[in-house]
Amino acid sequence: MIPVVVVGAGPVGLSAALALRAHGLPVLLLEADPEGRRRPGSRALFVHRETLRLLDGMRPGLAAEITGYGQTWHTRRTLYRGREVYSRTFPPPSGLVPFTSLRQVDTERFLLAACAEAGVEFVWDAEVTNVRTGPEEAVLTTADGRAFSTRYVIAADGARSAVRAALGIHMEGTHGDGFHVVVDVSDVPGAELPLERVFHYEHPGLGGRSVMRVPFTGGFQVDLQCRDDDEREEFGTEEAVRRWLPAVVGEGYDERILWVSTYRFLRKVAASFTDPHGRVLLVGEAAHLFPPFGARGMNSGIADAAAAAEAVAAGTADAVAGFDEVRRAAGLFNSAAAGAALDHLRPQRRIVRVKQRAAATLAPVLPWCGSWLEHAPYGPRHGAPATAGKY
Repeated sequence: MIPVVVVGAGPVGLSAALALRAHGLPVLLLEADPEGRRRPGSRALFVHRETLRLLDGMRPGLAAEITGYGQTWHTRRTLYRGREVYSRTFPPPSGLVPFTSLRQVDTERFLLAACAEAGVEFVWDAEVTNVRTGPEEAVLTTADGRAFSTRYVIAADGARSAVRAALGIHMEGTHGDGFHVVVDVSDVPGAELPLERVFHYEHPGLGGRSVMRVPFTGGFQVDLQCRDDDEREEFGTEEAVRRWLPAVVGEGYDERILWVSTYRFLRKVAASFTDPHGRVLLVGEAAHLFPPFGARGMNSGIADAAAAAEAVAAGTADAVAGFDEVRRAAGLFNSAAAGAALDHLRPQRRIVRVKQRAAATLAPVLPWCGSWLEHAPYGPRHGAPATAGKY
């Protein structure tokens, strides 16, 4: 019998496998895609300091590899209808950076190499379609009829988790109306944009829609907030992006678009992070779905992975139950924080819009008003239950 099987070779599944190896446990990782697959897009862009610490605990030196490649920008700017209301440049940190910014495909590249060095065994082209659990084991079945018997499963198979579905565990929560467009753009060599994160409330060049630009290694991501009645063809195709992108970053980028995608604000948390027998532990998007603002998705997923590996290493029912309680509490906190961010980004109440307008007017004389406009779109990141952690 295999001691532990991880399902899914995204950043959360790779982190779970790495954490298990750090505990000295043999690991088999099943991935539906073929070896050498290519996944486009920046997707999860930020790796936060807390996550870097977790990764370094799994594989010493890994944080330095990731931060050595990623970008850490030190300037944040916020504008309201084209007028700057907040700007702050932070001094370079003396220790571990507060975050690093790189495309998810690059984060996965570092994690995959670390897993190979740590002795993780991979089975590619292994799409899990079913799981059965009992008091002593779980049995996973793949699409080609193979069966894998194991004491524990860490399921990191994403938003459409087949493992979660087979267990009958429901996702609870809501989704917001409207959609956002996310675009990856490569730098113009020798004419790179300033290394700063810029958020525009009601950008005058985009019909009053809000937009954010964030650097990553080799380029930047643009996130456009569309209105409820906007059509995808107007804003969410590559052809459409070519029309509106110059208003955000200037001319010369229409042929440097790497990836275009759309997303909706999903806020959902699994009703349970484990099966009744405590043999399967859900992590990452198999357990919760958050919008990108606040960078909670991958970061909280890696925290899930570290906690799941610790519970499996302990090998007791109490440890697995503790994982379920702590990480679900963190998931619910993050979901509520994302909801607060959504209320600010897509205000349905007139009073919120009035507050934003008043804060923008007062920002030149009351700096805390500009600071509120800067931080509010990401929702609160402190105040989680003490056992849940920030993410």
